[in-house]
Amino acid sequence: MTHEFFATAPRGAEDLLAAELETIGAERPRARTGGVGFHGSLGLGYRACLWSRVAGRVLLRVAELPAVDGDALYEAARALAWTDHLARYRSFAISAAGTPAPDSGIDNTHYAALRVKDGLVDHLRERWGERPSVDLDAPDLRLRLHLRGDKATLSIELAGEGLHRRGYRVASVAAPLRENLAAAVLLRAGGHNRGAFVDPMCGSGTFLIEAAWLAGDVAPGLLRERWGFEGWAGHDAEVWAPLRDEALARREAGLAGPLPRLIGYDAEPDAVRAALACVEAAGLRGLVHIEKRSLAEVEAPSGLTGLVVCNPPWGERLGNRRELESLYAALGRQLRERFVGWEAALLCGDTSLGRSLGLRARKRNVLHDGPIECQILRIDVHEPKPRAVGADGKPEPVVVRERSEGARSFANRLSKNHKKLRAWCKREGVSCYRLYEADIPEYNFAVDLYEAADTGLVHAHVQEYAPPDTVDEADARRRRGEALAVIREDLGLTRERVHIKKRERQKGTKQYSKLDDSGNEFAVREGPARLWVNLDDYLDTGLFLDHRPVRAKLREAAAGKQVLNLFCYTASVSVHAALGRASSTTSVDLSRIYLEWAARNFALNGLACVGPEDDQGYRRSRPAHELIRDDVLEWVREQGSRRWDLIFCDPPSFSNSKRMRGTLDVQRDHVEIIWRCVDLLRPGGQLWFSTNLRKFKLDEDGLDGLVVEELRGTIPPDFSRNKTVHRCWIIARGA
Repeated sequence: MTHEFFATAPRGAEDLLAAELETIGAERPRARTGGVGFHGSLGLGYRACLWSRVAGRVLLRVAELPAVDGDALYEAARALAWTDHLARYRSFAISAAGTPAPDSGIDNTHYAALRVKDGLVDHLRERWGERPSVDLDAPDLRLRLHLRGDKATLSIELAGEGLHRRGYRVASVAAPLRENLAAAVLLRAGGHNRGAFVDPMCGSGTFLIEAAWLAGDVAPGLLRERWGFEGWAGHDAEVWAPLRDEALARREAGLAGPLPRLIGYDAEPDAVRAALACVEAAGLRGLVHIEKRSLAEVEAPSGLTGLVVCNPPWGERLGNRRELESLYAALGRQLRERFVGWEAALLCGDTSLGRSLGLRARKRNVLHDGPIECQILRIDVHEPKPRAVGADGKPEPVVVRERSEGARSFANRLSKNHKKLRAWCKREGVSCYRLYEADIPEYNFAVDLYEAADTGLVHAHVQEYAPPDTVDEADARRRRGEALAVIREDLGLTRERVHIKKRERQKGTKQYSKLDDSGNEFAVREGPARLWVNLDDYLDTGLFLDHRPVRAKLREAAAGKQVLNLFCYTASVSVHAALGRASSTTSVDLSRIYLEWAARNFALNGLACVGPEDDQGYRRSRPAHELIRDDVLEWVREQGSRRWDLIFCDPPSFSNSKRMRGTLDVQRDHVEIIWRCVDLLRPGGQLWFSTNLRKFKLDEDGLDGLVVEELRGTIPPDFSRNKTVHRCWIIARGA
C-alpha cells in the first residue's frame, strides 16, 4: 500500500532533507518551504523516522478535511474510520497549525483541533460505548492538523515527538543546539568526511556526536526508547523489526571502521562534563575527545587538516555586544593563526557579529532555528597576508575600519525598527515589509525586506531618494556605501540579495521602462496568496507593500461578487479577490508587461484566467477571471450595460503614456473617473478608490449625490511614519 508522507525540516534545509530521503528510497521527493513531501510504503516511513538526520517530524497523511467552518471539520472528522488508527484503551492528542480561511469562523488553530477531537471522540463513543482518553504529554497516537484556507490535512506523527530528540542528551548546557539543526550544518559543509573535525566551543558536544554518527553510519533514531507509531493501530511490527536490526548491524560495522579525529574544546567545566556524558550515552567513548581549553589554547591536531565547526554564542542584550564582538574577533584570530589550510563552518544566530571575525565567507547558507534566521558561514582559512613593517622593525597594527557616527546611527535605527516590527510580522504572518524609510534625513533611503516563499531567503530592496542639488555628490556616494555595508552586514545578506535603485521624479514613460533584464523574480507570500516580485528589472517590484491591508479587506468583501480592478498593475488585488471567492474578476491595464505578470500571479495560485491574447474567446464566454489590455479611461466609457458589484480603482498620480489618447492627472480627473466607475456599479455596489498622491484633495462638491466614506485602518505598522502614503475611500450611490 502506498502512503503519502510529509517530513518537516528547518527552513533552509529542505533540499538537504530531500536528498537524504532519496538515499533511503524515496522517489522524486518534493521539497517545499518547511519540509518535503514523498510517497511510498509504510516501511519507507519507518525508515525515514529511523535514518533522517535533518527531519523534525515525519507525518503520515490520514485525510484531507473541509475547513469551510467548524461544523464541516467536525462532520468530516466524525466520518473517518478511527478504529483503523486508534485501538481501544489507547490515548491520543491532536494539535493544529496553519492559517484558516478568513471567513470560516475558525478564529484560531486550537478551535480547529477541538472540532476534530470532538468528531473523533463522538465516532468512537458510538462504536465502543465510551470515549477514548486524551493524553497531551505522552499519547499513544499523536495527530497533527494543518490548515490552509478552507482545507485541512490530518496526519499521524509517526515518531510521536520531534526527531531531534536522539536520546543521547543526558546532560545539557544553556541554549543547546538542536540535533537536526547541527546535522544540517554538517551536511551543508560536508564535514564528516574530513581527516579531522574540531569544535572549539563544543558545549554539550552536539556537533561532535552528529559528525561521529554521520561518519560511522549510525542511524540517529537507534537510541529512542519509544516511537509514536507503536501506539498506532496500523503499526506493522514485522516491517519495523528488520529495519531496526539492519541499523544495529550497520552501527557496529561503521563504528569499527576508521573515523576522523573528533576533538571538542570548551572553556566551561560544566560544558565539558555535559559533553563527556552525552558522548558516553551516544556510544562513542574513546572515539570523541573532549577537553577543557580556553579559546586562546585551541589548536589544530598536528599534521592534519579538516573542518572547524561551531555555534558561537550570541545574544540580544546590548550590554553583551562588545563582549561578543571581542569573542568573534578572538575566534577569527585563532582560525587565522592555528588552522591555515582548514575549512570552517560557523553557525551564526546574529549575522552582524560575523563581520568581527575578520574572515571572508566563501559561501553563506541561510538556516532557520525556529523563527530565528541564522547563517552558516563557510570559510576557507588561508595563510594570513604579511603585515607591513614599521620603522622600528615591528609589524604595524591591523587597522579595523570603524563605522562613522552616521553609519552607527543608521545601524541602530535598522536594529530598533527590526525589533519593533518582528513580533507584528510573526503574529500577522507578514513576510514582506518596509524596515526603514528615511528615518534619518542624511540616510535618505527606503529599505523593504522580501522573503522568498520557496527558499526562505530574505532580500533587501533599497531605494535611494535622489538628494537635492545642495548635497555634495561625494557625501551622498559615501553615505550610500555606508548604508549598503550596514544593510548587508547587520541583516546578514549577501551582495546578490541587496537590490539598489535610485528613486527620482519620473517623466513621461520613463516610469514604465525596464531598468535591467535580469529575470530575477521569485514568489512571496501575502496571506493566502503567492505573488511574483522582481527587485531588479523595474522601478517598482510588482507589489505595493503599503496596500497590504487594503488587499486583505477587499478579499474579505469580495465573496460572491463580480469584481473589476482598474489600473490593475500586476493584479495582486484581483488574485486576493479570487482567493476570497469572488464569482469573477476583471482586470484592466494598458501595460502588456504588467498583464503578463498578472497572468503568472493567477497561475501561481492555481487560478485560471484568460488574457488579452485570447480576446475573441473571452468576449464570447466571459471567464471567471479575465485580463484586458486597454486604455482604462477609454475602456470604461465603452462598457455599455455591463456592471460589477465591487470596483477597485487605483490610478497613477500622473500619466502621459504614449499609448494613451491623452494625459491622466488624478487630482484633475478624479471626479470624472469616480463618476464613470459608479455608473458601472450594480445596485448596492461599491467603488473602492485609492490614490498615493501625497497632497491629494477629494473634491466632495463634485461628488454630490454619492455616499463617500474614507476607509480607515489601511496604513500598516511598517508605514506608520507616513500617514499619507495612500488614502482610500468607499463610494456608492446615495439613496
